[in-house]
Amino acid sequence: MHTTKLIAACLVLVLVGVPTISFAKARGGSGGGFSSGSRSGSSGSMGSRGSRTYQDNGAKPIEQSTTARPSATPPPSMAGNPSTASRPAPAAQPSWFQRNPLLAGIAGGLAGTWLGHMIFGATDTSARTTEGGEGEQAAAGAGSSGMLLLLMVMGGGALWWYMRSRRTPAPNFSGLSRTSVASGSLLAESSRAGFGAAAVEEEMTSTDKAAFQQALIDVQTAWSHQNLAGLRRIVTPEMLDYFSTGLAEQASEGVANRVEDVVLGQAEVRESWSEGATQYATVSLCWRAKDYTISLAKQPGEQGYIVEGNAELPIETTEVWTFMRFGAGKWLLSAIQQVS
Repeated sequence: MHTTKLIAACLVLVLVGVPTISFAKARGGSGGGFSSGSRSGSSGSMGSRGSRTYQDNGAKPIEQSTTARPSATPPPSMAGNPSTASRPAPAAQPSWFQRNPLLAGIAGGLAGTWLGHMIFGATDTSARTTEGGEGEQAAAGAGSSGMLLLLMVMGGGALWWYMRSRRTPAPNFSGLSRTSVASGSLLAESSRAGFGAAAVEEEMTSTDKAAFQQALIDVQTAWSHQNLAGLRRIVTPEMLDYFSTGLAEQASEGVANRVEDVVLGQAEVRESWSEGATQYATVSLCWRAKDYTISLAKQPGEQGYIVEGNAELPIETTEVWTFMRFGAGKWLLSAIQQVS
């Protein structure tokens, strides 16, 4: 009883502790707003990059994402046959003795009886014949043995027929397929793009690069002003959830992070590709900005107003951002990765 309670308590602690640890990793680093604010001790990468979410692109791997991790690589013998690799192996069939314990017991009893009669019955018959010379008893014993043998043959035939009639074919899994998410949702589009279409490399135009630069400024500005409505227009729903959680944490602590005077120094498109109707671009951004945290309980100029950072000295930050869009729509921030 005590062991069961201890196991249950450990499971509760794990379920409660995992989200806390996961969120702590979402912030940290050396400046740059929510994704790498200096108030936590570790940096984090979050978001989704379509089918390339968990691919190595030179930045730190994605730690938080709604994209499901790919399954383990199938064995080499199954790699060349996709239909075989995707088909689950049927469960091992139990033996006939396991499926029919009653009949197996009857068969074992008959066999034991026959063997016992053959050994002890024959001995007893021989002894009686030797002592009394009673040939009739020997003949009767032989007749009984023959009758028992006939019954055994008939019983074996009945068991064989019963086993053959009860035999069922192995289950066929060829009709099973991957379960899809709700049609029309953002996750459905990403799922179809990730599994149903090959990624096609795309070239970014000067207009696209200007949109990435403006998105950097807009995201940092909306974050500094705790403007979720502004963030909703320039990030994916998944990224909005991370930003919303970060702002809620700040409100609980009575502080606010400010990222001001953002100046982009260098932008490099690392990769750009399409998955069906969805287009992705991963960009390395290096910028300078004033990044500091204030206390909402203090007024400017009061001691303790600046909780962390420097309101006058800009710092340099480099991160890898991934943007996505549907068709010719607007680019939305879908992932942030720290540099390795």
